[in-house]
Amino acid sequence: MRTNPMPLDGVRALVFDVFGTVVDWRGGVAREAAPFLARHGSSADPALFADAWRRRYQPAMEEVRSGRRPFTRLDVLHRENLDAVLPDFGIDPAGLPAAELDELNLAWHRLDPWPDAVAGLARLKARYIIAPLSNGNIVLMIDMARRAGLPWDAILGAEVARAYKPAPEAYLRTAEILAMRPEEVCLVAAHNGDLAAARRCGLRTAFVPRPAEHGPGQATDLAPEEEWNVVAEDFGALAARLGL
Repeated sequence: MRTNPMPLDGVRALVFDVFGTVVDWRGGVAREAAPFLARHGSSADPALFADAWRRRYQPAMEEVRSGRRPFTRLDVLHRENLDAVLPDFGIDPAGLPAAELDELNLAWHRLDPWPDAVAGLARLKARYIIAPLSNGNIVLMIDMARRAGLPWDAILGAEVARAYKPAPEAYLRTAEILAMRPEEVCLVAAHNGDLAAARRCGLRTAFVPRPAEHGPGQATDLAPEEEWNVVAEDFGALAARLGL
């Protein structure tokens, strides 16, 4: 008889928050924004530009979550947010070719994985179905996975669930799409709030902190705020905790 059960006994799928947990959004957006800003005469720090663009992320999705706006994929929201943030950096989007702005918007498709992510996912895939549970849309997730070598078993973009986290539907519909009960699915995330929302829906939880997500001086999500089912410092350590 087993006396020390694994922390995720009964779990069949690991689903992952992506922006910040699997990939470095800040570094990737800053890398792509740097030549754009320089080309248009802005001396702004590209990392601060990335932060400003990202700050519009949750408010834009809240318009959808609240029902004030029909479901709209994240690529569209990011593009609208780009138009909205550029004047803060002295750039008038109306004076630029739409194709140039569309290309910068694809920065979110070209984000680099954290150093442990690809190898860790490959180890976890040996036992579990692995898939993103992200607010990103399907083609964004596909482009990112192909560029970064992320070995997902399935691509579950937000438009599959037709909901943005932390709305319960985002978690529950993902489990339903995988033909699993919520407790058979574990969310892996670097964000305590995301994990709390998943736990309320019956999912299991794994916390992997990403202390560099927001750059120097990050003050949030440095440590677990609840007793999650598993806590590990990176994906390799998570695989080891799960006996892989």
